[in-house]
Amino acid sequence: MDERLVEGAAKFGIKLSEIQMGQFRLYHERMVEWNEMMNLTRIIEWEHVVGRHFLDSLSVVDALPPEALYSNATLLDVGSGAGLPGVPLKIVFPDLNVTLLEVTQKKALFLEQVVADLGLPGLDVRTGRAEDLARDPDLREAFDTVVARAVAKLNVLVELLAGFCRVGGLVIAQKSSAPDDEIRIASKAIKTMGTEVVEVRDVDFAGSGGPRSLVVMRKSHPTPKEYPRRAG
Repeated sequence: MDERLVEGAAKFGIKLSEIQMGQFRLYHERMVEWNEMMNLTRIIEWEHVVGRHFLDSLSVVDALPPEALYSNATLLDVGSGAGLPGVPLKIVFPDLNVTLLEVTQKKALFLEQVVADLGLPGLDVRTGRAEDLARDPDLREAFDTVVARAVAKLNVLVELLAGFCRVGGLVIAQKSSAPDDEIRIASKAIKTMGTEVVEVRDVDFAGSGGPRSLVVMRKSHPTPKEYPRRAG
C-alpha cells in the first residue's frame, strides 16, 4: 500500500525517501495505538489514512510558494488534533519549522509522543485555545503560514487564525466542499482581520473521499489587537 502514498505525493511534486516512508509508517502506528485510548480519528486503516489524512495534508503544498516550505520557514497548524496537516508537512519538508496548536490536553500528549518518536527538530506542540495563544507575544503575527483543517466555518476560522500570521504571510483553510457561500458570509470578517482571499484552489488526489478545496488568504494588514475575541 506504500505505493499509493508515494504516487499520491508525487502528484504534488514530492518525492518521498525510504526514511520519510518509515516516518509515515511510525506516525500511523502511533495513531492506531493512541486511538484505542482516545478518539483521535475515526479513520485509522492505513489505506484510508493515506488518502484522507496524509495526502489531504500534503495538498496544502499546492497553495504554497517554495519559500514557504524551505529555509527555516514557519508554519502553524491550528486545531491540529491528530497532527494534521502539520506532521505530514514536517516529515516531507524537514527544514520547515512547524508548531502544532491543540486545545485538548490528551491530544496534545499524543502529539508530544509523535514529536519525540519522529525526532524531527523544529516540530513543537503548544497546548491551549487559539483565542488565548494568539495574544502571546511569541506567537502573535509570528508565522509565515497558518493552516487549519476542518476546524470551523470560515467567518469564525479567519478570526482564530489571522492573529498568528505575519503581514505578507498566508492563511489557509482546508475545506471539504465548495466554499463560495462561506467566503461570502465571511467577507467582512476576512477584511477586518487584515486578510484577503487571493485564491480558492480545488485539490484532487486518490482517496480524497470527495471534493476538497483550499481557501488561500494573504495577510495584508496587522490584525486589530482586540482579535481574536476571547472564548465565550
